[in-house]
Amino acid sequence: PIFRGATVDAGASYQPAVSEAETRQLLLERYQTMGVQYTDDAEVVFFDSDTGATLQRFPVPLPSGAEPTSFYAAEPISNMHVYGLSNGQAQVVQHQFDISFPVDERVLTPRLAYPLGQQPITVDTEGQPLDLVAVETNTRGVTASALAAYTRDGRMLLTSVSSRNNLLTGQVQISSVTYELPDLPATPQQLLLDKSLRNLFVIDTTGNVHYYDISTPTAARLVQTVDAGNGERITAAAFLVGTVSLVLGTESGELSQWFLVRNEQNNFRLEEIRRFDSHGAEITAIAPEHTRKGFIAVDRAGQIGIHYGTSSRTLLLDEFSDVPLTHVAVSQINQRVLYMDEQGTVTEAELWNEHPQLSWAAMWNRVWYEGREDPEFIWQSSSGSDEFESKFSLVPLSLGTLKAAFYAMLFAMPLGIAGAIYTAYFMTPKLRGVVKPSIEIMEALPTVILGFLAGLWLAPFVESNLPAVFSILFLMPVMLLVFAYAWSRLPVNIRSRVPEGWEAALLVPVILIFGYLCLAASPWVEVWMFGGSMRQWFTNIGINYDQRNALIVGIAMGFAVIPTIFSIAEDAVFTVPKHLTQGSLALGATRWQTVVGVVLPTASPGIFSAVMMGFGRAVGETMIVLMATGNSPVVNFNIFEGMRTLSANIAVELPETAVGSSHFRVLFLAALVLLALTFVVNTLAEIIRQRLRHRYSNL
Repeated sequence: PIFRGATVDAGASYQPAVSEAETRQLLLERYQTMGVQYTDDAEVVFFDSDTGATLQRFPVPLPSGAEPTSFYAAEPISNMHVYGLSNGQAQVVQHQFDISFPVDERVLTPRLAYPLGQQPITVDTEGQPLDLVAVETNTRGVTASALAAYTRDGRMLLTSVSSRNNLLTGQVQISSVTYELPDLPATPQQLLLDKSLRNLFVIDTTGNVHYYDISTPTAARLVQTVDAGNGERITAAAFLVGTVSLVLGTESGELSQWFLVRNEQNNFRLEEIRRFDSHGAEITAIAPEHTRKGFIAVDRAGQIGIHYGTSSRTLLLDEFSDVPLTHVAVSQINQRVLYMDEQGTVTEAELWNEHPQLSWAAMWNRVWYEGREDPEFIWQSSSGSDEFESKFSLVPLSLGTLKAAFYAMLFAMPLGIAGAIYTAYFMTPKLRGVVKPSIEIMEALPTVILGFLAGLWLAPFVESNLPAVFSILFLMPVMLLVFAYAWSRLPVNIRSRVPEGWEAALLVPVILIFGYLCLAASPWVEVWMFGGSMRQWFTNIGINYDQRNALIVGIAMGFAVIPTIFSIAEDAVFTVPKHLTQGSLALGATRWQTVVGVVLPTASPGIFSAVMMGFGRAVGETMIVLMATGNSPVVNFNIFEGMRTLSANIAVELPETAVGSSHFRVLFLAALVLLALTFVVNTLAEIIRQRLRHRYSNL
């Protein structure tokens, strides 16, 4: 179901006590049994969401002679609202619910709270009516609040509000300071204040959005003016959860998402991020979801549109009324919707919208996430906040899987194939009887032990001896060739003392001695060539080095893959018909020419099968990658950085995810992607193997 759209099933309709003309805000509480209306005359009305019957009415206390002149709803999850008054003050009110279970049945008792005190906050000391007002509270760190307002005489004001608890009396002391903001070169129609209390957005009557930087109230400045409406009037605007993204709706039905992006000069600029399917009619209201980056929009054509920011999906766009819709509310758990039309009729509807954040584009294309400078591939499935934007890109995991397999094969293929050829064709039967079983026994080593050793011992060892590791990787083959050449130049009477096929045993002390010399010289080489730290040298030239990286995975996983490649390739080489090799030798070819011209072509289907079996083993490996890579879902092929693979990600996250959730289903989709990857690779491998077998079957 992750690619299904949303459904809205309309239910009962009714006329609540408060008319459409009087309604400023329509809301639905989290248990979906009670609706809330904020009215023009500063009343908060609670009604039964199934029948429309009024349950309770609370007047908001106002100073004598003051009347409401403006209204603003803060982030939906906060339930906080503010009335701007005709005397230059603002009254902040919050509806809450007390929950009790008197007879094993949940009972909700509504009430009003005043988070900034029951006394109104003075915003304009000159007493001018507040034609526009906005409020928000920052709960990160020290709790602080701010009010922004536009007065009747055309001034932009910002009031910082702080509260302090008196430990002796228990009373909350409220203090406020008002600052005047730079003049606005237009007539505003809506203010939007973000939760960080650093940014203020002002929408004017011509479709422009003005961005104020208010991080330092005494030095607040108008940073940018953007024609967000493309010449059209903006008729509805709201923040998505977290107050980072701004959703704008125009008189022609266009919907767009905007947020601040840091540019090359390290300054924030308001940028259009994405557009949604057009409604084709004037957008009248936007209701953001409480815990996800989605929203519901209604328009004058009676349509309801359900959209989601991160995935750029329009999950539903359908007509539900012959009358223009003016208000919409969604429950906190996204299972019920209330919408009101121009005639004041409220309709309750059941909502199904379980997986809006998932789409093929969101999982396989670059996505522009909040707070990022550019669209990126990111996997980050969870966080500790409801404001978190889920990032379900499968590209980092798929690339990490291929990266791990590539470096493992880069290490395992030369050793496995070359060792198989030598063991099967050049080695004596007695030595082969020792070497082959020994390598095959390596396959029985638990990969969790290999991963444990790689993560806790090999990774720190390699980091401390980088010059030695690279010397061994690049100079050891050269050293072996030099030794082999020197051995071939020795007198025959010396070489004859070593039985034919046992020459490889002579390389064991050479490898051990040269490896020891590389380790002993490593500190001196590091000081002489890399300024004392090869890791820091990598950093200085722009190459990131993580202790647990693809090099470690390649070495550790190589030990797990080598036995697979070696065993199959060795059998393929050993079973080449003897009459072919003996005929080649009889015709004057050397043993090496016979290997290249006869043995390898004949055994190539088996060798190729060995490589593909090893690749399949590397793609599906879990514990080594899990313990030796750092498990970071990065998108690069840097050998000195880690990765996260599909299999390791499933192993880590599946036990922690909620059954049936979007995260849960994406992990199963990742398993399907892994299955498809191995199926495609194995199918191609079988096709190539059959062609090789057909080509060389007539030798």
